[in-house]
Amino acid sequence: MKEKKNKKRLINFIIISAFLSITIWLGVEEYKDTKIKKEETMVDSHYNTQNLTTSNNSEKETQEENKTNQITTKMTKEYPKEQVIKEYEGYPVIAKLQIPTINLETYILKQYSVEALNVSVTKFWGANPNQIGNFCVAGHNFQNENMFHDLRKLEIGNRLSISDNIIGKVEYEVYDIYKVQPEDVSCLSQETNGKREVTLITCTTDSEKRIIVKAKELE
Repeated sequence: MKEKKNKKRLINFIIISAFLSITIWLGVEEYKDTKIKKEETMVDSHYNTQNLTTSNNSEKETQEENKTNQITTKMTKEYPKEQVIKEYEGYPVIAKLQIPTINLETYILKQYSVEALNVSVTKFWGANPNQIGNFCVAGHNFQNENMFHDLRKLEIGNRLSISDNIIGKVEYEVYDIYKVQPEDVSCLSQETNGKREVTLITCTTDSEKRIIVKAKELE
């Protein structure tokens, strides 16, 4: 009789433990999904604030890119050449980003989309890589080795490089790091006084704000 009671208690314990394990697992997965959706919503909000999906702005962006291409053609400075792959995980690649300080080497996808952003960092707005203007790159703060999780560890004075198949490999130095509210899009400004600049954008750990890292070409 006592043996049956002990066996019954053991079975109940196993059932309860399994139930709790499943509940905890589902809770963790739900948290992950919620965090991802929240970040995607925030990035979409940033994207939509600038009305980047409208045809008029697409034409404006193309005109700006053509203008910067013409300016770059007139420049004679030579940069080290480094071959960059044209495609990553089925998405067109526009450049490669390297940040030695945080051991980051990642491909920058050519066009922003929610799907592309889950694969790698992407061009978000502005000039093309290593062209005159502000090349803006967005990425999730996931812990994947090719994402922006460690961007928060950067300091002013750290260096990064952007490599592309047109200009080559250009070195940049971080000159500003700050956080903004999602609706603040001032970091996308193309007013660079005729210089090359890079802006890296990711979310804070709680996804409430954005971390902005600004870098300018190393003289």
